[in-house]
Amino acid sequence: MTAPHPRLSINQATIKKTTVAEALRVATEAGVGAIGLWREQVQDAGLDESARMLADSGLRYSTHCRGGWFTAQEGPDRRAAIDDNRRAIDETAVLAAAGAPGSRAVLVLVVGGLPTGSRDLVGARQRVADAVAELAPHAAQAGVTLALEPLHPMYASDRSVLSTLDQALDIAAPFDPTVVGVTVDTFHLWWDPDVTAKIERAGREGRIATYQVCDWKTPLEADNLLSRHYPGDGVIDFEAMTRAVEATGYDGDIEVELLNQAIWDTAPALAVTRTIDAFDRAVAPFLAK
Repeated sequence: MTAPHPRLSINQATIKKTTVAEALRVATEAGVGAIGLWREQVQDAGLDESARMLADSGLRYSTHCRGGWFTAQEGPDRRAAIDDNRRAIDETAVLAAAGAPGSRAVLVLVVGGLPTGSRDLVGARQRVADAVAELAPHAAQAGVTLALEPLHPMYASDRSVLSTLDQALDIAAPFDPTVVGVTVDTFHLWWDPDVTAKIERAGREGRIATYQVCDWKTPLEADNLLSRHYPGDGVIDFEAMTRAVEATGYDGDIEVELLNQAIWDTAPALAVTRTIDAFDRAVAPFLAK
């Protein structure tokens, strides 16, 4: 097996069927240096126990996944979502503090799609901006960066009304970059003919909180959410996107986040081994030495 690149992080979505303990064990046994966990598994294990296990593992913490889902009109559902995001911010701070040196307190935000019965994209995006403004003081106090993640436009109706980096950057603009940044995810942004210029903008503004990589291949799965592939197995130009991110000065961990049923059905240790090899071939050659 290829030795893992020192900046590779395994996002727990890649090995979704694992508990926190199992994910940490598989990553450390493979020699990976960093991990990003998902809230559901952390809550199952308990936040304090998850933090203890993370500290014992010696792994860096790269991101906490995920917050967001706050496009609803004002009312009980929106208040519940805002309160849940405050809890997610607190979780992020605890886990990042437990991680090895180099950990980052980054909460990835998938903002949500159109509310049921709505066609008002502009209004939904404004409610995202309003939610970020409401949460930013809590994030600043906790030392957490809210990382807005634009998703591919096919998810605009049900998962994210943010489809481009510019849309995310415009919402982030009023806030300190340490408080509100963006997620650059190859799967979601590779299609954009202006993506390089938008990555450059994100770099100039100091907004890149995390870089996530996986590949795009057609035909998509029946559930298009589960259509992510190992880097190098599809059509994404990882050289161009990775060089663009590197040129901004981003020097953090790079997460491989794979939502794919076939990968989830693979033994977690094997999925991590394949991830290491794919990253080494498709991404690592374009990282700064």
